[in-house]
Amino acid sequence: MDQKNILHNKPINTVPSKENFLIKWIEKRLPFFSVIQKEYINFPMPRNLNIWWTFGAVLFVLFLLLILSGIFLTLYYTASPQHAFLSIEMIERRVPSGWLIRSLHMAGANLFLVFLYLHLFRGLYYGSYQSPRELVWCSGMFLMMMVMITAFAGYILPWGQMSYWAANVVIQALSSIPIIGSSLSTWLMGGTSPNSFTLHRYYTLHFVIAFFIFFAIGLHIICLHYVKSNNPEGVEPKSDWETLPFYPYFVSKDGVILSFVGLILILLTFFVPELLTNSENYIPANPLETPQTIAPEWYFLPFYGVLQIIPFKFGGLVLSAGTIFLLFFVPWLDLSPIKSAKYRPFYRCSLFVLLIAFIVLGVVGKYHNYNLFVWLGRLSLLYYYIHFLIILPFSPRFEIKRELPHSLLDMGKQNK
Repeated sequence: MDQKNILHNKPINTVPSKENFLIKWIEKRLPFFSVIQKEYINFPMPRNLNIWWTFGAVLFVLFLLLILSGIFLTLYYTASPQHAFLSIEMIERRVPSGWLIRSLHMAGANLFLVFLYLHLFRGLYYGSYQSPRELVWCSGMFLMMMVMITAFAGYILPWGQMSYWAANVVIQALSSIPIIGSSLSTWLMGGTSPNSFTLHRYYTLHFVIAFFIFFAIGLHIICLHYVKSNNPEGVEPKSDWETLPFYPYFVSKDGVILSFVGLILILLTFFVPELLTNSENYIPANPLETPQTIAPEWYFLPFYGVLQIIPFKFGGLVLSAGTIFLLFFVPWLDLSPIKSAKYRPFYRCSLFVLLIAFIVLGVVGKYHNYNLFVWLGRLSLLYYYIHFLIILPFSPRFEIKRELPHSLLDMGKQNK
């Protein structure tokens, strides 16, 4: 490989030779190989990208794992209250390698949500939502909403004790919506309490939306490739010297991180599978016995915590949904001309306090029966909204002025 051409970001000659008749025939009618070369081999990436920019590749690989393992599980799962839990037991105990596929599916789902939250935090920290990347951000937020709906639907499917009652609490919360709430809750539930219609509908949602997510990922990547990637400095590359081709530099970096993620996946699957779900879910659903504590999976705890700390059900529902919908407007709420929090010390401090507040809301979702946690949760929720509605728009007025680097080649020359 010609190192000089790589450094100048010149195309690498990876298109098959002209002698290959089949490749030529396909390329003439569908430019598949040239698109791959342009978008995934020679695609210019800012040369200063760090580990945070590998999480997108991690999410894509984990999603493929979830799709493949999910298709396998659907071959044996039965979506009825009488057989759902038993079909899960059959997969675990009687289907060859069924326990492994289900454990990989559960571990992959948990890791997917971990890296999704990290990916979101990276976007907030480095200002990846600012112009001209608003569509990249909004498409990512739509993806996150679809993932959360799919994860919630999947949580119901085992029809264990916690699945049943968590579904009941969350769906019943929708009944507080004025005018349409009662009808909407009844339609989603298929009755007044979780039943066979509930299970069948959420099984369909879980399966179908997963494939919509696949197409939404494609849209997200198209938006990203059109405007190019942001970088830790928040300074747009001005020359080819400031970029490197995606292959081999960033492919190798993604490969290293994916190897570590694979090790974590193996550890979760083989050594600590009890971390992947609530122990109550190993008990068949019993409509006549309510668990002492009802809580969803860890990735929903902050939003569930908001529902628990607000005494008015509809108010809790609005504020909980608002924590997500507010993120759609971040590109227009942030009025700072500087993208990266690296050069915005006031915003950086506020963002880390926001992270702490989000974690506290998750703890509140788990331990909302304690009065102290309820008040901590209310303070955390208040700060969450203050950060986005007050600090984010007005922080440029209070920021300490920092000089940005003129290019990605002189990053060490800016004032400290």
